[in-house]
Parts: sequence; structure tokens; C-alpha cells
Amino acid sequence: MRSGRVIAVTGTAPLAPDGKTFAIGDAAAQARRCLEIIQSAIERLGGKLSDVLRTRILLTRIQDWEQVAAVHGEFFGSIRPANTIMQVVRFIDPDWLIEIEADAIVEDEGTA
Repeated sequence: MRSGRVIAVTGTAPLAPDGKTFAIGDAAAQARRCLEIIQSAIERLGGKLSDVLRTRILLTRIQDWEQVAAVHGEFFGSIRPANTIMQVVRFIDPDWLIEIEADAIVEDEGTA
């Protein structure tokens, strides 16, 4: 959702285009899919990844943090948004290992 210059993308789950869970059991692949969805949402709303200032990564298996952080770096390495990684008990779908959120502030106040 976008309000003025602020874009908030919340609760992004690892969903394939058909709505099914993407890459069951593979946290890195699920992270990549979540970040692709986030990038697409931000761009549809008139922003770009370089507008992202904060991300939140929620994992069901905290031991996946390093591989997920590496994927996060593929998308945000030069941008370096503030980031939080935390463990949660589970998500709506037990096959989801991860959800990611992102907050961005765009330069103009367009009404995307």
C-alpha cells in the first residue's frame, strides 16, 4: 500500500504465481521469492528498491538466518536498509519458512 511518499509491503509470503508455496523446505529460495514479490509491489506503486529504508525478516527456523541474509544482500547490498531478523513460531501455512516486510519512502508524492 502507498500513502503519499510511504510504501509499506507487509507479510510477504513465499508464494508462486499459482498461489502455492514456493520451494518448500528451502529458506533461501523462499527469501528470494518474497523479495521478488516485494520488488514488484514497490515498483507497481512507483518506487524502487533503493527507496527501501527498512526490512523485517521473520523466520520459523532461526538457523536459516545466514543464507537468508545472503539473499537479502543480493537485493539490498548497496542499499543497506535497516533490517531486523526474528524467529516466529509459525505462519498460516506451515510450509512457509519466511515472511518479509519492507518500508520505503519515494522521492515524489505521486498517487500510484
